[in-house]
Amino acid sequence: MLEKINQSAQFILNEINSKPEVGIILGTGLGGLVREIEIKKILEYKNIPNFPISTVEGHHGKLIFGNLSGKKVIAMQGRFHFYEGYNMQQVTFPVRVMKILGIKNLIVSNASGGVNPDFEIGDLMIINDHINLIPNPLIGKNYSELGPRFPDMSNAYDKKLIEKAEAIAKKNKIKVQKGVYTAVTGPTFETPSEYKYFRIIGSDAVGMSTVPEVIVARQMGISCFAVSIITDLGVPSKIVKVTQTDVLNAAEKSEPLMTKIIAELIAEL
Repeated sequence: MLEKINQSAQFILNEINSKPEVGIILGTGLGGLVREIEIKKILEYKNIPNFPISTVEGHHGKLIFGNLSGKKVIAMQGRFHFYEGYNMQQVTFPVRVMKILGIKNLIVSNASGGVNPDFEIGDLMIINDHINLIPNPLIGKNYSELGPRFPDMSNAYDKKLIEKAEAIAKKNKIKVQKGVYTAVTGPTFETPSEYKYFRIIGSDAVGMSTVPEVIVARQMGISCFAVSIITDLGVPSKIVKVTQTDVLNAAEKSEPLMTKIIAELIAEL
């Protein structure tokens, strides 16, 4: 795996001729942040050695390089999921590559279902902890060059970055929630009983991504900040039939608010 990571990283470095400071992973329907980036280079995943290919609607499959809020950034416009048939090493492979490229901070976004009864569709939820119900991406051979065998997860989501984001939201009069994100395999949306279960075990939102990427990032010493857009509700009396189109539409409506927070947060890094 190390050889493949280094091969991909070297290919990218040869293309961009500079090292990014911040990595960004844009979730379902949330690719519009790219419009705020002063783009210097775009690489399609299919042209990068060893990169998987995005197969999900709303994930464009492009690696964007440029400047945002005075920082050099690398943004994934489209991510990979376990439910697509990729193994966990493939799902998290780009995060490994971004570390080799030089990022110190990783910002992750997603669309998720809210199970907290205080949430509404369109809310932004800053993730302050997670519950992982997807196979752990660190299962298998450990490479000491990438991090410890048993990485600590007591501060998976950087508390200082969360405080900065909350202050930015308050300044801009943007309503934000905070909560625990539970990662599941998908690709089915949840049953009412599953929603109930997730709430009982301490979840505020549930989705099919983010946590594997954060686990790998933290193993490698990258600070993480993550935010969910609540695109549907798994709350009794509020559960309705949900489609991927519904999720995309809800995410796009709240995306400008998320973009505002992330852009200003990057400026303060």
